[in-house]
Amino acid sequence: MNVLNYHKTKFLKSFSQITNIDIQDGFEIAFIGYSNSGKSSVINSLTNQKKLARSSKTPGRTQLINFFEVLPDFRIVDLPGYGYTTAPEFVRKIWEKRIYHYLESRKQLKYLILSMDIRYPLKILDLKIINVLINLKKSVLVLLNKCDKFGIHAQNHQLQVVTKQLLLLSNNFQVQLFSSTKKIGIKKLQLILNRYYNNYLNV
Repeated sequence: MNVLNYHKTKFLKSFSQITNIDIQDGFEIAFIGYSNSGKSSVINSLTNQKKLARSSKTPGRTQLINFFEVLPDFRIVDLPGYGYTTAPEFVRKIWEKRIYHYLESRKQLKYLILSMDIRYPLKILDLKIINVLINLKKSVLVLLNKCDKFGIHAQNHQLQVVTKQLLLLSNNFQVQLFSSTKKIGIKKLQLILNRYYNNYLNV
């Protein structure tokens, strides 16, 4: 199995509209989640680069569709965070529409990483996205992020609860604990992405 060096990941391009994306072919894994779920920090931890994906204490910083190159035929895509409550409603609708358009139309998209704050999993917009992904038959890895906010017992309880709920909906979900702060789950995430990429090569 190919073992990838995620530290070599580099920024490629940003797009405001799906129709403007001029990157073709290859294989994409998209990162998605609420604007305060720590999604950009997950990408930075995965690649061991503090400033690769622009993260901020102000939720909603990721407003563009950002592409990062792991290999010439393998890209990570950072989608706009949804549920940014201080943005005007019409702006939130535009961002959400952009996300749905990418999910439904992008043929290069093979897998998704859905980041959730472990304290508030499976919120309304998460469930809407999950239903879209089920209909698209996409495989999804759910990260229960910021797990350092809980003790070990509470972490494992939340992991069991969320896993059980998702498996009632589809078999295409995996769930794992993650913390950028405490470096929990980074190696496991890298191994799963390695497997996704090798699956793509073997098709």
